[in-house]
Amino acid sequence: MKINFQAKNIEITEAIHDYVVKRVTNLDKLLAEIEATSGEVIVLFSLSKTTHHHKSGEVFHADCSINIKGKKFYSSVNSEDLYQAIDEVKDNLYAEINKNKDRRQTLFKRGASSVKKMMKGLSKRNPFTSKY
Repeated sequence: MKINFQAKNIEITEAIHDYVVKRVTNLDKLLAEIEATSGEVIVLFSLSKTTHHHKSGEVFHADCSINIKGKKFYSSVNSEDLYQAIDEVKDNLYAEINKNKDRRQTLFKRGASSVKKMMKGLSKRNPFTSKY
């Protein structure tokens, strides 16, 4: 897994860098299986401060884009706290990747069940063309 950082109007300290790496590697549980079958995972993480003159309100902006063999997962959050923004981005990406994984598994099971019915002779519907 490659992690690329980008910062705008903010300096990335060692503490921020370590925190982002820790949060992104928590996604590694989902990405490890995908990475083993699909290849390389590229993570682009961007942190920015919207403007210098704000004293309160949504000041920090965090973006994360994960590219896995043509599939892209993206999340963007504005927050008053930098660490909270990073956590929200991680949670959004975790939900999106998990949803995609569950969807693929469900479609595979439905297709396999349909083929099994056709092989047993219980259904005359062709699962490949959806015609009878």
